[in-house]
Amino acid sequence: MRTIVTGAAGFIGSHLCAHLLSRGDEVLGIDALTDFYEPGRKRENLARLTGQDRFTFRRGNLLDLPLEPLFADADVVYHLAGQPGVRGSWGAGFAVYLERNVLVTQRVLEAARDTALRRLVFASSSSVYGDAETYPTVESVRPAPVSPYGVTKLAAEHLCEAYRTAFGVPVVSLRLFSVYGPGQRPDMAFARLVASAFTHRPFPLYGDGTQSRDFTYVGDVVGAMRLAALSPWSGVANLGGGSEVTMNQVLSLLRLLGAPVQVGRGPRRAGDARRTAADITLAREAFGYRPATGLRAGLAAMVEAERGARMTPAV
Repeated sequence: MRTIVTGAAGFIGSHLCAHLLSRGDEVLGIDALTDFYEPGRKRENLARLTGQDRFTFRRGNLLDLPLEPLFADADVVYHLAGQPGVRGSWGAGFAVYLERNVLVTQRVLEAARDTALRRLVFASSSSVYGDAETYPTVESVRPAPVSPYGVTKLAAEHLCEAYRTAFGVPVVSLRLFSVYGPGQRPDMAFARLVASAFTHRPFPLYGDGTQSRDFTYVGDVVGAMRLAALSPWSGVANLGGGSEVTMNQVLSLLRLLGAPVQVGRGPRRAGDARRTAADITLAREAFGYRPATGLRAGLAAMVEAERGARMTPAV
């Protein structure tokens, strides 16, 4: 298939590009290389893709690029570009989230509405649920985000559904639950935990450690995205890892993997949901999603990747 991946240089986006290439797809990656975190990390992600057959890269802002002619030649668009992170979405930073998560998504949908796309896959977030009414949480539960970031992801989701209903845009919105794996964004909990284990610096844990998440391995996520693109199904679905784990359990598991972490505890922060747990029945029935990587194996992959990176001499 001819595919486009927005946010191609990011954590999930670069894994998705590699997965699509491994399946024989042509991939056009688009990324603005914003500075939410060190752009050099994104360039490293791209370096593993550039030079491969069937991969091309275009740098640019999705609000400015001529998307219509690009989409006209594509079978599938995977829209992963956006501004991540809960804590930075409060205050003056909200304007950036509004632009990159809502306005950009509306621009992508406008470009898609008059094309013959087979599927548009949008990366939404479990943050739309906030502190959900029930667990495991099904898609029919009323969304109630507890952060401005979650609000923007829900708004983008609603735009996707509006364009699907009004114009027949074949869009799938996937609510991703705490995606982790090698190359995870440096601001995310597991990346900071593993780095702390190797640097022997205390990891700041906000809350008492009993807060829990449904952690989902990145390889399972990108495989599910392609499955969703190949399916005739459209709508909104959860992508979780299949089990709910507390942060205290994660710390214990890291010790078993030989990567003990010193912890500095602090109060819970505004906007952090107390608990997430995905009901993945819909994704399983709609496009055959079955997460295959358990937390121990996924964390072990992150630990080994970090060890290997620290053993590699600087060029």
